[in-house]
Amino acid sequence: MAKDILKEFEKTKFSEYAKIKELQMPQMEGYETMIRVLTTVSQFKCKTPCRLGGDGCGGSCPIIKCVKYKTIEGCWECAEFEQCENFNFLKPFHGDAPLNNLRKIKKMGIDSWAKHRGKCYPWL
Repeated sequence: MAKDILKEFEKTKFSEYAKIKELQMPQMEGYETMIRVLTTVSQFKCKTPCRLGGDGCGGSCPIIKCVKYKTIEGCWECAEFEQCENFNFLKPFHGDAPLNNLRKIKKMGIDSWAKHRGKCYPWL
Protein backbone atom coordinates (compact mmCIF):
# COMPACT_ATOMS: atom_id res chain seq x y z
CA MET A 1 0.00 0.00 0.00
CA ALA A 2 2.80 2.40 0.89
CA LYS A 3 4.42 1.85 -2.51
CA ASP A 4 1.10 2.45 -4.24
CA ILE A 5 0.52 5.70 -2.35
CA LEU A 6 4.03 6.90 -3.19
CA LYS A 7 3.46 6.06 -6.87
CA GLU A 8 0.20 8.01 -6.91
CA PHE A 9 1.86 11.02 -5.27
CA GLU A 10 4.66 10.84 -7.81
CA LYS A 11 2.31 10.35 -10.78
CA THR A 12 0.19 13.35 -9.82
CA LYS A 13 3.20 15.47 -8.74
CA PHE A 14 1.46 15.88 -5.39
CA SER A 15 4.60 17.35 -3.82
CA GLU A 16 4.02 20.52 -5.87
CA TYR A 17 0.44 20.73 -4.62
CA ALA A 18 1.62 20.08 -1.05
CA LYS A 19 4.02 23.06 -1.22
CA ILE A 20 1.12 25.36 -2.11
CA LYS A 21 -1.23 23.84 0.46
CA GLU A 22 1.43 24.04 3.16
CA LEU A 23 1.07 27.83 3.08
CA GLN A 24 -2.70 27.56 3.59
CA MET A 25 -2.95 24.57 5.88
CA PRO A 26 -0.56 24.06 8.80
CA GLN A 27 -1.43 20.32 8.81
CA MET A 28 0.49 19.94 5.54
CA GLU A 29 3.76 20.75 7.31
CA GLY A 30 4.13 17.02 7.96
CA TYR A 31 4.09 16.11 4.27
CA GLU A 32 7.86 15.49 3.97
CA THR A 33 7.81 13.39 7.16
CA MET A 34 4.90 11.37 5.79
CA ILE A 35 6.83 10.72 2.57
CA ARG A 36 9.86 9.52 4.59
CA VAL A 37 7.65 7.21 6.66
CA LEU A 38 5.89 5.81 3.58
CA THR A 39 9.25 5.26 1.90
CA THR A 40 10.54 3.40 4.96
CA VAL A 41 7.38 1.28 5.25
CA SER A 42 7.51 0.44 1.55
CA GLN A 43 10.97 -1.03 2.06
CA PHE A 44 9.92 -3.44 4.83
CA LYS A 45 10.50 -6.94 3.57
CA CYS A 46 12.62 -9.94 4.20
CA LYS A 47 15.30 -10.61 1.60
CA THR A 48 14.93 -14.32 2.27
CA PRO A 49 11.80 -15.41 4.20
CA CYS A 50 12.25 -17.76 7.15
CA ARG A 51 10.69 -20.72 5.36
CA LEU A 52 13.24 -20.31 2.55
CA GLY A 53 16.24 -20.31 4.87
CA GLY A 54 16.40 -16.66 5.96
CA ASP A 55 17.42 -15.73 9.46
CA GLY A 56 14.77 -13.18 10.38
CA CYS A 57 13.83 -9.89 8.78
CA GLY A 58 15.04 -7.69 11.60
CA GLY A 59 18.16 -9.58 12.53
CA SER A 60 19.04 -12.94 13.96
CA CYS A 61 15.92 -14.91 14.94
CA PRO A 62 15.96 -17.08 18.08
CA ILE A 63 13.18 -19.28 16.66
CA ILE A 64 15.15 -20.14 13.52
CA LYS A 65 18.28 -20.81 15.57
CA CYS A 66 16.31 -23.19 17.79
CA VAL A 67 14.66 -25.02 14.87
CA LYS A 68 18.03 -25.48 13.17
CA TYR A 69 19.65 -26.63 16.42
CA LYS A 70 16.90 -29.19 17.03
CA THR A 71 16.95 -30.23 13.35
CA ILE A 72 13.17 -30.05 13.03
CA GLU A 73 11.07 -28.60 10.24
CA GLY A 74 9.24 -26.16 12.50
CA CYS A 75 8.21 -25.43 16.07
CA TRP A 76 5.05 -27.55 15.76
CA GLU A 77 7.35 -30.60 15.92
CA CYS A 78 8.73 -29.51 19.31
CA ALA A 79 7.00 -30.74 22.46
CA GLU A 80 7.89 -27.47 24.23
CA PHE A 81 6.55 -24.88 21.76
CA GLU A 82 3.52 -23.99 23.94
CA GLN A 83 5.82 -22.65 26.68
CA CYS A 84 8.70 -21.48 24.50
CA GLU A 85 10.11 -18.04 25.36
CA ASN A 86 11.54 -17.63 21.85
CA PHE A 87 8.14 -16.27 20.78
CA ASN A 88 8.16 -13.36 23.26
CA PHE A 89 9.70 -10.90 20.79
CA LEU A 90 6.77 -11.51 18.40
CA LYS A 91 4.04 -10.72 20.94
CA PRO A 92 3.94 -6.92 20.42
CA PHE A 93 3.29 -7.42 16.70
CA HIS A 94 1.55 -10.77 16.53
CA GLY A 95 0.01 -11.45 19.94
CA ASP A 96 -0.83 -15.17 20.21
CA ALA A 97 -1.21 -15.66 16.43
CA PRO A 98 2.07 -17.61 16.06
CA LEU A 99 1.12 -20.08 18.78
CA ASN A 100 -2.43 -20.41 17.47
CA ASN A 101 -1.11 -21.08 13.98
CA LEU A 102 1.41 -23.61 15.29
CA ARG A 103 -1.39 -25.47 17.06
CA LYS A 104 -3.28 -25.64 13.76
CA ILE A 105 -0.18 -26.84 11.90
CA LYS A 106 0.41 -29.55 14.51
CA LYS A 107 -3.22 -30.67 14.24
CA MET A 108 -3.72 -30.59 10.45
CA GLY A 109 -0.21 -30.57 8.96
CA ILE A 110 1.74 -27.82 7.27
CA ASP A 111 0.22 -28.40 3.82
CA SER A 112 -3.39 -28.10 5.04
CA TRP A 113 -2.71 -25.22 7.41
CA ALA A 114 -2.47 -22.49 4.77
CA LYS A 115 -6.19 -22.84 4.01
CA HIS A 116 -7.09 -22.48 7.70
CA ARG A 117 -4.42 -20.17 9.03
CA GLY A 118 -5.31 -17.46 11.48
CA LYS A 119 -4.61 -13.76 11.31
CA CYS A 120 -1.04 -12.53 11.67
CA TYR A 121 -1.62 -9.33 13.64
CA PRO A 122 -3.89 -8.97 16.68
CA TRP A 123 -5.41 -5.70 15.45
CA LEU A 124 -6.86 -7.21 12.28
